[in-house]
Amino acid sequence: MFKKVLVANRGEIACRVIRSLREMGIESVAVYSEADALALHVRLADEAVCVGPAPSSESYLDTKAILNAAQSTGAEAVHPGYGFLSENAAFVDACTKAGIVFIGPSPEAIQVMGSKTDARQRMIAAGVPVVPGTTEAATSPQAALEEAREIGFPVLLKAAAGGGGKGMRLVREESNLVSAYEAAQREAASAFGDDRVYIEKAIMNPRHIEIQVLADQHGNAIHLFERECSVQRRHQKVIEESPATNLDASVRDAMGEVAVQGTKALNYVGAGTFEFLVDSKQDFYFLEMNTRLQVEHPVTELVTGVDLVALQVKIAAGEKLELKQSDLSQHGHAIECRVYAEDPANNFAPAPGPLVRYRAPLGAGIRVDDGCREGDTIPVHYDPMIAKLCAWGPDRKTAIARSDRALGEYAIAGIRHNIDFLRWVLECAPFQEGKYTTHLLEELGAYSPKEVEPETKDLLLVAACLSKMNRKVTRETNRARPSNTKPSPWRQAFAPGGGKK
Repeated sequence: MFKKVLVANRGEIACRVIRSLREMGIESVAVYSEADALALHVRLADEAVCVGPAPSSESYLDTKAILNAAQSTGAEAVHPGYGFLSENAAFVDACTKAGIVFIGPSPEAIQVMGSKTDARQRMIAAGVPVVPGTTEAATSPQAALEEAREIGFPVLLKAAAGGGGKGMRLVREESNLVSAYEAAQREAASAFGDDRVYIEKAIMNPRHIEIQVLADQHGNAIHLFERECSVQRRHQKVIEESPATNLDASVRDAMGEVAVQGTKALNYVGAGTFEFLVDSKQDFYFLEMNTRLQVEHPVTELVTGVDLVALQVKIAAGEKLELKQSDLSQHGHAIECRVYAEDPANNFAPAPGPLVRYRAPLGAGIRVDDGCREGDTIPVHYDPMIAKLCAWGPDRKTAIARSDRALGEYAIAGIRHNIDFLRWVLECAPFQEGKYTTHLLEELGAYSPKEVEPETKDLLLVAACLSKMNRKVTRETNRARPSNTKPSPWRQAFAPGGGKK
């Protein structure tokens, strides 16, 4: 087993990984940008190394800086979390060449599943049902039009190298195909540096259900059941739950078996997630595979009792899976709500800034994965997630009630957030009844934010002043620093018990 692991990430996922490492008796190394010098993940780790300025391209995405940090601290392995370098095949190659274990799949698996067209081809060969469509990117607008006619409208244009809804267009009528294709190409090129676009049959009003898988280096693979991820805004997940509601047991079993089948066909190693679209008849189709840990992995952990991060580490160290499929079952119900620093009154625009007040909820069945504390700042440079609020209950009704209660207990001031929006979704009839699709938020219509309370307005004003003062102090400090110096890349971290490590 590893003695020291570097966590190549930040925020709540870095904190979550560090805590599992500590429970396993493994020392942790955090990396941080200059903007994150006082971040919680830095304070939790046994050691921490600055890897560059605030922009992620110059810090968290700097392969050389990350590897230098690992080598200089004696870390034997790197856990990438999710985002940043977690699905970067070149980074995995660089780790291997440097003699450092990457806690995740092979670069080959990442490359294959990172290309939506290659992934479709591999899954078709493995007998996994896929959405009807092309297995190659269209070569021209006219070729795209002809392929769409053959598939039948409506169709989805999708970026071959992408995800997250970027480079995606729904085309209902033939007359709109060419302009939509060109727009999808432009967006795909901007987002991924790759303008290839392929075509799928549009599954109208689908559900988005995913299967968590784990596979070791000895040919063993299991699934840990499903997560329902159909509550989405702009193709981004908002609320996830497990088990999925109103899903036949036979369909659940078939999806799990197919996911394991696909995992083995890839010779996959580590944690991964098969994402499926499920239509009104409960026929399911492969959408994509995420070759990393998912943001919503806590709901799986809550209903199975499994620490996915610990198993990732053990698999990377060469251990056999300690679980067989027959050992696993789902207990109770879990829901995850993504709490963001965003302004629902301004089209959900990011709203970073200082957390003048921050108190996370407690109580039965509540788990909060966060990476901040009161007095911290949600930086402008990164994803504005504040926390993931997870609630477990013996049944779905209890899990919903606990989620709503816990959201109501949050105390956040100084920045705008989406908590009232999350409660609005939880309380709507379709969600309460478990009868919703990926179009739920569209069907609910426009959300009307509540009026900000006077006290909160005052705190927002104070926060704005503090933020302005902080920027001024930073500028003056930078001007005062000699031009040939830079901040020290080292920080001595402190363990929660107060002892310096």
